[in-house]
Amino acid sequence: MDSAENKPADLPDWLLKDENYIPLADKDTFVNKSILSVFKVISRIKKQDSQGVTGSRIHVPLHVLGTFLLIVLLSLTRSFIFVIIINVWLLAVLSMTDSERLVRILKMSAGVTLCTSVVMLPAFILGNTYSSIMITTKVFATITAMGLLSHSAKWSALTEALKKFYIPDIFIFILDITIKYIYLLGELSLNMFYALRLRSVGKNRSKYSSMAGITGSVFLQSKELAEDMYHAMECRGFTGEYHINNKSVLKWPDYLYIVLNIGFLILFIYFGRM
Repeated sequence: MDSAENKPADLPDWLLKDENYIPLADKDTFVNKSILSVFKVISRIKKQDSQGVTGSRIHVPLHVLGTFLLIVLLSLTRSFIFVIIINVWLLAVLSMTDSERLVRILKMSAGVTLCTSVVMLPAFILGNTYSSIMITTKVFATITAMGLLSHSAKWSALTEALKKFYIPDIFIFILDITIKYIYLLGELSLNMFYALRLRSVGKNRSKYSSMAGITGSVFLQSKELAEDMYHAMECRGFTGEYHINNKSVLKWPDYLYIVLNIGFLILFIYFGRM
């Protein structure tokens, strides 16, 4: 029997042909880097806010106050010896943290310090050596102190500390909602990047233009979330006021931290008279 007779009469010829489609190779560097950067931000927020206990045993409001005092003293001092003492203390505290936090804090401190040193390089070359080194070491100490604070306390504990220092509720509200929105919209962007990578078959030359669609979708979703949040707060009678329910008690590490900050203040006064 002829093969033409075995061919179904209702099927077109092009449908019976064998096809072996091999898509062109494409690079996913842009999409992969975008996914990795968004995933790092989301994982850091989730990890920091989901800790059972804070990384530091010091009372968080006390830690915030001590960090603020330390930054003020570093800004006002003219003694290079005092700045070196503070840097040695911060590095000693940093060495007692876990390796993951140590690497993250050092990366941030070293990056900002390197940028500062590049900016101060002309002044250093023109002979203003002392001020250049002084400013650079102050920047390193300030960023390290802020890094130790931000990596050792939960976001909720930091907002609670701000409330105890009588910071306006509107500022706390904006900070709190911003962190939550970064997490929610970050998850939405991450899913969109996954969808873009899965649907990009072969050579896709419009990946960069797809960012406009992702940005627009995130904007529309944030608008809808804002409206839903407003209606939910209105239904629950939220008036924009934050209240502190728990009453924490100071422990021996807190008193030790207070004594340490008093020592820094004494050293600031002592070296300021020299």
